[in-house]
Amino acid sequence: MNEIEISTEFIKLDSFLKWVGVASLGSEAKFLIQEGEVKVNGEVCTQRGKKLRVNDVIEIQQEKFKII
Repeated sequence: MNEIEISTEFIKLDSFLKWVGVASLGSEAKFLIQEGEVKVNGEVCTQRGKKLRVNDVIEIQQEKFKII
């Protein structure tokens, strides 16, 4: 599992996907989220503006990321 440190209170899901390199464009992040390919804390998340906070676990394309 990859641990990703954030220096703010939260980061939005679409921005997170771009930040870790899963998506290169916002439109690509939006597509992945809308297609149900992203899980947050074990549940499919289709909200691209979902606020991710410390200890959230994001799963996409057989990769897991934990926010620290």
